[in-house]
Amino acid sequence: MAAVAISLDDLSAYEPEGISGCIEAEKRSFPDDVVRTVRGIIEDVERRGDEALIEYTGRFDGVRLSPPEIVLSTDEILDASRDVGLDAVTALRCAVDRVRGFHAHTPVRDSFFIDGLGNRLRQRCTPIPRVGIYIPGGKASYPSTLVMSAVPALAAGVEEISVVSPPASFKTPSALCAAIGEIGSIGNVYRIGGVHGVAALALGTETVSPVDKIVGPGNIYVTCAKKELYGRVDIDMVAGPSEVLVIADGSVDTKLTAADLLAQAEHDEHARALCVTWSDRVARSIQEWVARLVKNSPRRAIVSEALRQNGRIYLVRNEECALALANAVAPEHLELHVSEPNAMVQDVRNAGAVFIGANSAEAFGDYISGPSHVLPTGGTARFFSVLGVHSFVRYSSCIEMSKRGVEELGGHARTIARVEGLDAHADSLSFRINGD
Repeated sequence: MAAVAISLDDLSAYEPEGISGCIEAEKRSFPDDVVRTVRGIIEDVERRGDEALIEYTGRFDGVRLSPPEIVLSTDEILDASRDVGLDAVTALRCAVDRVRGFHAHTPVRDSFFIDGLGNRLRQRCTPIPRVGIYIPGGKASYPSTLVMSAVPALAAGVEEISVVSPPASFKTPSALCAAIGEIGSIGNVYRIGGVHGVAALALGTETVSPVDKIVGPGNIYVTCAKKELYGRVDIDMVAGPSEVLVIADGSVDTKLTAADLLAQAEHDEHARALCVTWSDRVARSIQEWVARLVKNSPRRAIVSEALRQNGRIYLVRNEECALALANAVAPEHLELHVSEPNAMVQDVRNAGAVFIGANSAEAFGDYISGPSHVLPTGGTARFFSVLGVHSFVRYSSCIEMSKRGVEELGGHARTIARVEGLDAHADSLSFRINGD
């Protein structure tokens, strides 16, 4: 047996109310050198446009582009899709259909009512016109991210979707191009990645059309760029490394629990694979299975480093403590490997997505279940939501005051304006109340 590849932290001395203090909050700041680099690239793209995109693509991706080559043509996308295997295309088609079917049931509509004074009050819902999707192209290719981002946007009624990804994503055979074909309605596809790709989406260049919102994951530089550009465009979230937390009571085969921890750890060296249990026997069994499975992992180096840095099994006092810890972590993915998962889920407050029971591997959510897999990370599930149709719409208030509304509410509004020292506000109401 190889050395145990995931550590065990004994927190059984803590009551539920003290468990949150044992969890170190993920830092959401960026190193100064990263911020400087990102700001420099953004400023350069704003100043030089396509010229800067071509220079950075050559520097970071080793690909020299001419301005027309920044954009992929329909024929290029089709050609890059041709050699993608039939099984892969069929699977992507199934994923698109399932994600589309799920999000078609999301209620997005105007609300309207007339109050007792005859005022007509409405909340109008309209889609964001233009959305950009960033698809990473580093250690793995992620056509699933395009499916999980573009399909909800289209369901919301977004008119124009642009995709940026490094040039390597479009080399034949390109699963990303196959996904573009299966989704349809993708307006613009650009072979640029990194900070310069995000900056181009936000600011526009001679070739790249600017968007109103940018979604999609990326490395620390891409994430920092999205944060720097927030305000000029909207973004989905400031995402960190991917993570899973599994609550296990031993009723589910511990090999499955260990396998799901490895599935998370193989994303990259910074991925977080966490488990919590109130059984020492279960904790030891999961440790043993992790060690066995790591030995046979094709991505063993990445998995081992992720488990070394951020892999933990927490041994707690009881089920109540396990739930307290899970809510404190607020994980991106929460798996309930317990005998009564549907009862437990009622007490989950903070999680991006919850996977209920032994059959519900987190990998189903990544690819095929239906809800988007773009989820809040690093504890931000306390206040961020999963990406969905509502992420791509805006709500505007529409107010039509009645004569009676002016008469009965105008005095109160005028009083508040006077309290706040805004005399022009008060006068604008007085003119209507007094009719002169």
